Amino acid sequence: MRYLKPTLFLACLLPLALLLWDGFHDALGANPIETITHRMGDWTLRFLLLTLTITPARRLLGWTWALRLRRMLGLFAFFYACLHFLTYLVLDQFFDWSEIVKDIAKRPYITIGFSAFVLLIPLAVTSTKAMMRRLGRRWGRLHRLIYLVAIFAVVHYLWLVKADYLPPAIYASVLVILLGLRVWWWRAGVSMASPKQADVRVTHGGP
Repeated sequence: MRYLKPTLFLACLLPLALLLWDGFHDALGANPIETITHRMGDWTLRFLLLTLTITPARRLLGWTWALRLRRMLGLFAFFYACLHFLTYLVLDQFFDWSEIVKDIAKRPYITIGFSAFVLLIPLAVTSTKAMMRRLGRRWGRLHRLIYLVAIFAVVHYLWLVKADYLPPAIYASVLVILLGLRVWWWRAGVSMASPKQADVRVTHGGP
């Protein structure tokens, strides 16, 4: 367990390292900007789903140790979301703010994708232990926004694709299962955490 967090941290940086490797070796395809945008978007969604997987893994498999990794996974989701947005902002639009505003207003998949990114910001800002203590129970309510962020991210992907709907459909199916389990437990009156585990959740973050 001592090396679990450092190992996970390095593993979470691998997608970026592989992207840089491909960039230096001219292996990003005919449209490098599109490749970068899609890869960063894919990894944002993957880290969001991994973050949401922690609670079912703890409940179904007894992996209480996984709670310690949830905050890191959530912050990496935000990290890759920032790279995804910056690729669009810098490489695709070249800081053309008027075109960016038009895009956000007129293209639904960009509107909902941008909304997901904006909602991620307060989650990242309040991820510290100091903010958890300061917000108290409000912190837990605020961080339930991750459910909405994940839904928006999946819809963003579904609306973006024009031909191959299988990848976004897979992500959507995983999200439905993860949210469905939470709804089932809630309707069954099952507590999402024992008192001891709830303390761990407040300490280490995540819904």
